[in-house]
Amino acid sequence: MTSRRFVQLDVFADRPGAGNPLAVVFDAEGMDDDTMQAIARWTRLPETTFVFPPTSAEADYRIRMFSPRREVPFAGHPSVGTAHALLEAGRIAPRDGLLVQEGIAGLLPLRVLGDGTARTIAVRTPRASVLETTERGDPRLRHVLDGLLPGRLPPVLMDGGRRWWLAELADERTLRSATPDWDAIGLLAESTESMGLCVFARADAGSGHDLAVRAWVGAPARFEDAASGAANATLAAWLATRDALPGADGRYRASQGREVGYDATLELQVDTDGEIWSGGHAVSVVHGEIGW
Repeated sequence: MTSRRFVQLDVFADRPGAGNPLAVVFDAEGMDDDTMQAIARWTRLPETTFVFPPTSAEADYRIRMFSPRREVPFAGHPSVGTAHALLEAGRIAPRDGLLVQEGIAGLLPLRVLGDGTARTIAVRTPRASVLETTERGDPRLRHVLDGLLPGRLPPVLMDGGRRWWLAELADERTLRSATPDWDAIGLLAESTESMGLCVFARADAGSGHDLAVRAWVGAPARFEDAASGAANATLAAWLATRDALPGADGRYRASQGREVGYDATLELQVDTDGEIWSGGHAVSVVHGEIGW
């Protein structure tokens, strides 16, 4: 049995219990796929990441991400959380405010602003593209959106490494009071090879955020995501294509997770090159070692 450093943290939040949970295993050399999958299944968190030395001279570290069921090529909250854990441990340091993560999705830069509890980290997400736009009456979406007042933009299927259906709702109250039809969402995800449905609405005035977001995962498991950096980045790409970004200078805040007991805030930016940065705060909750 080998002991390795282990951190559990909350991502997209500045206090314990508010963000999306993540486990990080340091010094993962020697672990095979079955071992990493077994640990991710054991933690029962949305994702567990494993840190390796980089194979590219451009990268600061290499990462592999596992959900309890399978390896994940890219996700936002594991990227931000792993960078936070490594910075906190003094394992890496930004160069000109940037880190480079190596993984299945390639080399991805992360922007680091501030220090300590004020630190925010944002990952530049893989490019997302529109696969198809459709109408609310589309048979694939009819039962998923039944009873929900629509917003201005049409439903769309986007691919940003993971496929998401996106649908705007009329207002924040409609979004927060919605009850997902899990059978319909599961069928939608399976029939379109997508994660499921991400619904969003313009925020109420004075709320402290610009959008409210809910992400309903339909396959392989069925659950509501506490805070998804990748889904929000895909949404930002869609809003950018329709010239519908909230906020100013391509920057805005999204609230996610309140309906499932969390209170995450994600900070999004569409830069002048059209790249999407998804990030926010992170806070470590558990420090220790894992023996496996």
